[in-house]
Amino acid sequence: MHDTLPDFDMPGEDEARAAAERFRLLADPTRVKILWALSQGETSVACLAELVGASPTAVSQHLSKLRLAGLVRGRRDGTFVHYTAVDADVSALLAAALGARPAAR
Repeated sequence: MHDTLPDFDMPGEDEARAAAERFRLLADPTRVKILWALSQGETSVACLAELVGASPTAVSQHLSKLRLAGLVRGRRDGTFVHYTAVDADVSALLAAALGARPAAR
């Protein structure tokens, strides 16, 4: 039935699992705020904590999960680590979910 549709494409099991994992990570309001802030530019844990209204410890824990998932990366500058969003597709997804335009990068 679907083989008659010329552009029909179904994700594989691994792709579907990876997408579900990303959605699971995005199902937390603090992580949404962190990723939104980082989609607008690089910043530190202390600044993120202030922006999202959470403790630096909580923000660090969220960033650790996001980093392991490949959604953010850190750049060490002396004793500070500055984080940035890695995945423009996630930024676009957040913008759509928030009803906003993606930040220019």
